[in-house]
Order: sequence, then C-alpha cells, then structure tokens
Amino acid sequence: MNLHALRLFTKVAELKSVSKAAQILRISQPAVTIQIRNLEKEVGMILLESKGRGITLTQNGEFLFTQAQRLFDLETNIESKLEQLKCMGIEELQIASTHVPSHFLLPKWLATYKQANPATNIHLKTANSQQVIEELLHYQVDMAFIVKEDGHHPDIDYRFLMNLDYWFIVPYGHPFAKQKVSLAELMQEPFVSREDGSSTKEFLNALCKVHKTPPPKVGLQLDGINESIHAIAAGYGAMLAPSIAASSFMERQQIARVHVKDLNIQRPIYLCTRKNEHNTPSTFNTFIEFINQSIS
Repeated sequence: MNLHALRLFTKVAELKSVSKAAQILRISQPAVTIQIRNLEKEVGMILLESKGRGITLTQNGEFLFTQAQRLFDLETNIESKLEQLKCMGIEELQIASTHVPSHFLLPKWLATYKQANPATNIHLKTANSQQVIEELLHYQVDMAFIVKEDGHHPDIDYRFLMNLDYWFIVPYGHPFAKQKVSLAELMQEPFVSREDGSSTKEFLNALCKVHKTPPPKVGLQLDGINESIHAIAAGYGAMLAPSIAASSFMERQQIARVHVKDLNIQRPIYLCTRKNEHNTPSTFNTFIEFINQSIS
C-alpha cells in the first residue's frame, strides 16, 4: 500500500475536506485528489463520497481511516521511544486509567515504583473507559487500567488484577440509609450519574435490564467519582460507587449505604495492553511485574 497516499487520505478524512487537507499539507488540491483515487484503485474500494461542499467517508473508508490512524500513531510512538533511548537511556511510561484505579490504587503503586526506579518518567492520564481504550489502541499510552465487565476489545489483552466491592449510597439522613430495599424501589430515586462512556453508567443500565427494572432518572450528571460522591454527601440523590471511594465519607457519616435485596456487587479491575506487541521496553515489563507483586 502506498503510505504517502494513505497519509493524504487520513488527513482528508480527519478534516472532511480535500481543500483544507491540501492547504495544511501545502500541496495542490488536484494532487491530493489523484493520490486518493489511486489509493482507491489499489485497495479496490470507494473510500470517499461527495456530500454538499465537503466529503464523507464510506463504510470502507471509515474502517481504513481508523486503521491508518493507529498506524501513524504507532509511527509517532516509535519516534518517541527512539528519542528516549538517545537521552541517556531514560525511559518513559505512559499510563491511562479510569477514575477508580487512577485515584485510589495507582498513586501508591506509582510512588513505590518510582522510588525504586528513579530514572523512569511516569505519566498518568485519567479518563472514562471508552477514552482509555482509544488511547491505548492509538499508541498514546503504553498500558491502561479499567473497571469493566464485558465489551472487551479484540485487539487488547485484559489481565485480571482484582475485584472491587460496589455499593449503592445515599445521603446520611435519607429514608433508605442503612435499609434493605428492592432494586425497583431504589431506581425511583433521582440518581447522580457519571458521563457517557463511563463503565459504571453502562453497568447500572445493564443491571436494570437484567432485573427488568427501568433505569433511574438522572438528576445530576458529573464527571468523576469524587465529584459524584460529594454531591451525595451534600444531600442529593443516590448512586452506585466503589466502596474504596465511599468508605471515608461513610465513616464521617456524610453518606450511608443502601442494601439492595439479592445484590452483592463486585466489579473487576483489568490491566490492559495491546495484543501481539513484542520487544516492549524493559520498563514496561518491569512495571507489570511490580503490579503483579503488589496485589499478590
């Protein structure tokens, strides 16, 4: 495959415009068009279609665009790793994590690892599960930590680390505080919900579907675990939260647990890496070994 033509196609697909891509790449618009037409002939597929004054991707074009992005992200990743090797052997570890591991597990692990490996530069990004997986697939990070039951991506290895208890919580003075109720009863309460793409939000909706209960009405939608629990502590609504995040609020009698009949929720934490990735840096393997020792 002509990688130059593929790079041009990727820029056009990103901008949804041949003329804008040509302007940014500083080549003529007809030259871009010719390269893309040649690429379509090479792969035997129509990749772009006209739409008004712009263009749109066909289904095959969407597939190729996604794969090409990953290819060029890998190129950038290789260049970055080579620069690290030039800089006196200093290595970097790029990590993405969903909120729970990022706030309540990784800080201790990273601090301990850094003390034993001072020459390793570590960067941690926090996002929801959908964003974290995208960053891993596009070589923007070396590994990821997520809390997620299913919907595993075929290009990623999921290494189980541990289970975490999850509780339904309400304000301390709520009528359901410390009581046992049915899931249907609790779902009548206004809920503090996480953002779209959050695995906790997806899990709650799936739980309601399994128990044939309408999902709760969202009273507040907040990004992040701490923000959501603070809203409960301030006196509003109910939510599903990891016990590791809620326990300190409960000890201060700011929130209380609601016991739902016939439900004991545990959710798995996974360490995620890209499949079939060989010759990884020594830091990568050393850190994974350290994590396994930390939870054993």
